[in-house]
Amino acid sequence: MMNRTSRPVPPSLARGLVTLAALLLVVGVAAGYQAGSTRVTLVVDGVPRSLRTHQATVGALLLDAGVVLHPEDIVEPSPDTPLSPGMTVRVVHARSVWIEADGRRWQIRTHATIPEQILQEAGVPLGPHDEVRVEADDSALHLLVRRAIPVTLHEDGETFTFHTTARTVGEALREAGLTLYLADRVRPDLGEPLTAGTHIYVERSRPVTVRVDGRTIRTRTHRERVGEVLADLGIVLSGQDYTRPPLDASLGDETTIEVVRVAEEFVVEQSPIPFDVVWQPDPDLEIDHRRVLQEGAPGTLKRRWRVRYENGVEVSRTLENEYVAVPPTTKIIGYGTKIVVRQLKTPQGVVEYWRVIRMLAPSYSASTAGVPQTSPYYGRTRLGLPMRRGIVAVDPRLIPLGSRVYVPGYGVGLAADTGGAIRGRRIDLGYDDDNLVLWYRWVDVYLLTPVPPPEQIDYILEQ
Repeated sequence: MMNRTSRPVPPSLARGLVTLAALLLVVGVAAGYQAGSTRVTLVVDGVPRSLRTHQATVGALLLDAGVVLHPEDIVEPSPDTPLSPGMTVRVVHARSVWIEADGRRWQIRTHATIPEQILQEAGVPLGPHDEVRVEADDSALHLLVRRAIPVTLHEDGETFTFHTTARTVGEALREAGLTLYLADRVRPDLGEPLTAGTHIYVERSRPVTVRVDGRTIRTRTHRERVGEVLADLGIVLSGQDYTRPPLDASLGDETTIEVVRVAEEFVVEQSPIPFDVVWQPDPDLEIDHRRVLQEGAPGTLKRRWRVRYENGVEVSRTLENEYVAVPPTTKIIGYGTKIVVRQLKTPQGVVEYWRVIRMLAPSYSASTAGVPQTSPYYGRTRLGLPMRRGIVAVDPRLIPLGSRVYVPGYGVGLAADTGGAIRGRRIDLGYDDDNLVLWYRWVDVYLLTPVPPPEQIDYILEQ
């Protein structure tokens, strides 16, 4: 048989065993205590929570849970009711309300939620026009009762009485829905306190519209005339300014006043004066030649106008005077009157001429002259000669009738005919009907000698 040797327990292990034994003892006791409690649900002002309690009644539970009660609070079931497992206990606290009415202020507790019901519980009667103001904070509800008082309003000859809780004249008129304008007169003043039986007098102003200097001013006034309104607004008329309607006109219910600003200025305009052209014979210059003897220059005419503006817009312009500031200078053109006779070789021989004119040359014959054959003038020229080759029609203002001309390609012709279409630089070349040659071109026409008298010569030909 073997002997066993005892070994000592370490101190740390011994302490651990002791702690474990104590913990098991506490758990056991707690389990036993918990097993002996009652589980209930407590709902305070709608907020639920679950509790276990060893209390015997509802009142003891609430005291143990720290729920403060007032006489007006609701507890269900009643505080003396014994607790039972699973019971629900409900607490609804009454709300604290401060009431201020008729010069007093006091506090009540109530479950009512409508201000009128709260005041009824508090024994505060309300009139049909009284006002209740409600204010709330985290701790209490505040009800302020304002008593309505009778007030009489006089406006535009009419009188009526209303009740108001306003404290001042201005507040009462605003509550009554009365729109006031700055110029309206109110007695007593808007800031005056109200008392029962107060009479309020409103004297209405008139609306007036003023158009001045590009602006539109809408105002109201007690004034009677246009000029008084402008004076109140600080609008000054100067010079020839005027108003529509006039300054002394009476105001209507809705008057529009237009201020017309009048300004005048003098405007000087200048315009050119065309110069004249004078033709002057120059015996040293050959015919059909020109030269400028003096250059022309336009003059200057000045006109002085009085211009009237109304509101910046020109309404009239009156000529005050006009004068020639710079006189025009006449242009003088010299035209040649000197006749030079020259010779020209032609297929028909040498001819003498004193002038050459560039002309348009059509051709014609008796049958193409536009005269009917039944006419006594058919086939006859202006000078009464029979129509044939060598007869030419001219403008006698340019080439005198009876003159002889030479046309290259045609030959020598006698200026013996005229025509309605022959004006200026045009010459019609005559032919017999049986040898008509069609012409229509510009040619040089040579005026042959003898030279006609000066009074028959057109020295200035149209260009």
